[in-house]
Amino acid sequence: MARLTGASITAGLLVAVLLVAGCGGPSPTPPPTASGGSPAPSRPTAGRPYDADAVLAAMTASRRPGGVPDELETPAVAAQVASALWTYDGRPYPSLVIGGTCGPSSCTLEVTGQPAGAAGADLYVFAVARPAGAVSFTTSDLHGYPSALDAAIEDVARAGVTAGDVGDLAYTTASWQMPPRSGWFLAAFRSGGEEGSPGLDVLVDLATRTVIDTSAP
Repeated sequence: MARLTGASITAGLLVAVLLVAGCGGPSPTPPPTASGGSPAPSRPTAGRPYDADAVLAAMTASRRPGGVPDELETPAVAAQVASALWTYDGRPYPSLVIGGTCGPSSCTLEVTGQPAGAAGADLYVFAVARPAGAVSFTTSDLHGYPSALDAAIEDVARAGVTAGDVGDLAYTTASWQMPPRSGWFLAAFRSGGEEGSPGLDVLVDLATRTVIDTSAP
């Protein structure tokens, strides 16, 4: 029977220690911690969910007073309108409401829709030349984003402007921006909390929690 020397005993103990240490596996890496501030909320992708047929159907079914003038209820006009209708999450509205009027040289089309749980409705206004039927985008007022985002929009706007610029102005609402300004919101601050009052508009990027610009309303 072989005798164990001091060197062999020491080597054996060293191997045992290494084996025991290896059984535990590597120490788990702690998860990264977020930087200061609340994490940016996830944002759906804006899209244009309507085609000419859907817009034409909404025109003919309009319940607005006066409805839509017959001369505007054409596939060509409907296609031009559909190509300019963006929704915040790329989904159709529960209901698409269209109304229009015509003057001597041009017509006006108003298109509205409001998603469930939204801060408000989206409004698009188009001008249609007579008699050519060429459609041009006039303006929009887009509040069809989730109302749950209002608190974050206000926080980012207040934190990103020079101290005192907002002051006691009340946050009234925001409008979401169409691509290529995806993720941007124009936050409206007004004295007395009323639209049209003196105040400040703050353009924010909610994804990066930064202020892009400020302007007088």
